[in-house]
Amino acid sequence: MQRMNRLVLAHVYTATVAVCLGAVFGVLQGLSRAGAIGVPVWFDYYRMLTAHGVLMALVFTTFFITGLSLFVTYRNIDRPGRKLAVGWFGWWLMLIGTVMAAVTILSGNATVLYTFYAPLKASPSFYLGATLLVLGTWVVAFEVFENVFYFRRTTPGTPIPLPVFMAACTFLMWIIATLGVVAEMLLLIPWSFGWTPGVNVMLTRMFFWYFGHPLVYFWIMGAYIIWYTILPTRYGGSIFSDGLSRLTFLMLLLLSTPVGIHHEFMEPGINSKWKLLHMVMTYGVAIPSFLTAFAIFASFEIAAIKKGRRGFVQTVASLPWNDPFFSACAYGMLLFILGGFGGMVNASYSMDALVHNTIWIVGHFHATVGGPAALTFIGATYWLIPRLTGRELWGKGVALWQTRLWFLGMLVMSLSMHYAGLLGAPRRTSEVAYASAAVAQSWEPSMILAAAGGVILFISICCFAAVAVGTLFKNEKTHDQLADFAQPEPGSDATPAALQHLFRWSVVALALAVLAYSGPFIELFHSNAYLAPGMRTW
Repeated sequence: MQRMNRLVLAHVYTATVAVCLGAVFGVLQGLSRAGAIGVPVWFDYYRMLTAHGVLMALVFTTFFITGLSLFVTYRNIDRPGRKLAVGWFGWWLMLIGTVMAAVTILSGNATVLYTFYAPLKASPSFYLGATLLVLGTWVVAFEVFENVFYFRRTTPGTPIPLPVFMAACTFLMWIIATLGVVAEMLLLIPWSFGWTPGVNVMLTRMFFWYFGHPLVYFWIMGAYIIWYTILPTRYGGSIFSDGLSRLTFLMLLLLSTPVGIHHEFMEPGINSKWKLLHMVMTYGVAIPSFLTAFAIFASFEIAAIKKGRRGFVQTVASLPWNDPFFSACAYGMLLFILGGFGGMVNASYSMDALVHNTIWIVGHFHATVGGPAALTFIGATYWLIPRLTGRELWGKGVALWQTRLWFLGMLVMSLSMHYAGLLGAPRRTSEVAYASAAVAQSWEPSMILAAAGGVILFISICCFAAVAVGTLFKNEKTHDQLADFAQPEPGSDATPAALQHLFRWSVVALALAVLAYSGPFIELFHSNAYLAPGMRTW
């Protein structure tokens, strides 16, 4: 067990370092945009923006989800003489790719923003690093799948343990989605080396959003693994329905990929029929989120009834709000409501025309990744580290206040961005004063509030870092390293066999992705688009 724990710890603490570094760049960026501080020429705003986006949205989340997936796989599938070489190879590949990309960004040779949009052109080492990071996740996925095949060989007819099923489903979706990254890098890497005269900008952007929106569901599915299978153990609950839980993940597997063009409603060169198709599919992907909301609160209510509590108020009051792990997940769920509302606005063509490329989008993005994903992952870290190290959590009071500060800071920052976006405040710009134009003056209070929220978030991250480091180095090994996972509610219906054929459903998911994108890809590929030579504007 110790060998497996060290591998998972490597993922968890790499994620911790990434989120702490990303928070530094985030607070500097927020204060700069609000006009509270100036940034030096040698470390400009856009470099900070790229570093913040990549570290927080890509590196932190990816390392944590890979670590969590390995944890639930190793703890639910008993395998004598388990080899860890593949798992460690995946971590090293991800780490090398991350370091390559991060060094390139910080050196000023990859200021291409989180979306690494062409025609902005980065050094080849940035694109190669991002590719290695993705390939490393494929190695981890192979490790999870190989353990699933072992389980099926040794226990024929037995359903895959639910946490492992969810982890494998998450990685199947991820592999389908990251095919877009691979395709984009096949265009960008030769272009960055100067081996090709130019690149089709619209084609690379479509490849990016083929991956970019499923990335959101990669985060969400990681959080759902925790909400469904681990969180109920904190309040004496159970899984409402094994079948519904598997159905939710299968729907996310099927519907996460064919939705990305709703990010390109304002882009030319894409036929409106494809935009309409992706808009409809985007509304469809909300269904598994509604199912999750029902299942999670049903679990809350069943646990409360067992304690003699009934009604909404008593159910909520019965929950362990002073547990840092539970409070982080619960506050993340509340932020997800805000993020979900914004997502429905963005998915509508007419409403997206109002908020597109305004800071509303940034507020929505932070509510989505910073709420259900990041805050849940931070809370789960408080649960994981004691079970990986055998040490009691250091500073439980600090951990609890960290979750509250994060919720407060994210709420202030995100709502301020949403409001400023409705007023027309732009995104992706370091300067919003617009030479003291009257319209820009209406944005300034919101930008100041957003910066204040960012400061609160930075303080929260400092608290998280203190707890993570303090637990590892200050507390003695006294904690039981066993990990419990929630079980289905006794008496619930058996899971239909159709919901257990995970890899068959992945074929359907791939087919849906091909159907949703083959048309627009062919149109763009055959268009006489200008091949951009690339530019460096920083």
